[in-house]
Amino acid sequence: MKSIHLPGNREVHVLGQGTWFMGVDATKRRQEADALRYGLDLGLTLIDTAEMYNDAELVVAKALEGRRNEAFVVSKVLPTNASKQGTLRACETSLSRLNIESIDLYLLHWPGPYPIEETLEAFGRLVTQGKISRYGVSNLDINQINEAWAAPGGDQIATNQVLYNLRHRGIEWDLLPWCREHHLPIMAYSPFNQGRLSTEILEKIGVRHNANGFQIALAWLLEQDGVIVIPKAADKAHIDQNHAALDIQLSYDELKQITEAFPCPDHAVPLQML
Repeated sequence: MKSIHLPGNREVHVLGQGTWFMGVDATKRRQEADALRYGLDLGLTLIDTAEMYNDAELVVAKALEGRRNEAFVVSKVLPTNASKQGTLRACETSLSRLNIESIDLYLLHWPGPYPIEETLEAFGRLVTQGKISRYGVSNLDINQINEAWAAPGGDQIATNQVLYNLRHRGIEWDLLPWCREHHLPIMAYSPFNQGRLSTEILEKIGVRHNANGFQIALAWLLEQDGVIVIPKAADKAHIDQNHAALDIQLSYDELKQITEAFPCPDHAVPLQML
């Protein structure tokens, strides 16, 4: 599987697993945990969650039983909790809910009321304490990531997790080139635009690859340099489809057709988020 190196030379696979909206229905948590474990079987070792995702951290905890060493766990602190002391407390809560001793990558979920310097100071303390291995940010636009990068500890930021899919290509104007220049991987969430992405052209291309339009959209993202993708899949069939997208090689003509159907903006646009 194609992989990417985070700062500090930690290698992770470019295709991971998201957990947004997992845990909401208590009757489905076992199925969701089994799906994550199945993903681990296929090598989808990066699992992304957050304190905001209701009880998704509990689902992840169930999935990791006896398999903690196989997974690269990402979680996030809410902006309203991202003061120095609030970040420390939030991390302890997530560790307890995840039932693990250390989070592999801990992110600020989006910019909030506290100065980024304060959150970064707390992240640094958590690294020193062994509670997290590395830290990053989410939903920071070009100006915000510049500010964060310039702050004490900012050059240790390991990723910026943002909305990125064929319907939302705005980061290609400025944010994605900046991240590539600074060797900072992007983590793309909502690669299917919450199930509203497939179109006739994607389905047409999919027929040539024995795939559906969503798999073509995912294959396109997986071909982008410096990008990790974290689709959510709550059952084995969807995980198989996501995993199969790794084997899809889009031709030059197909990439051209996709770009014509989903053009990149020719000017700066505000960073969008869900």
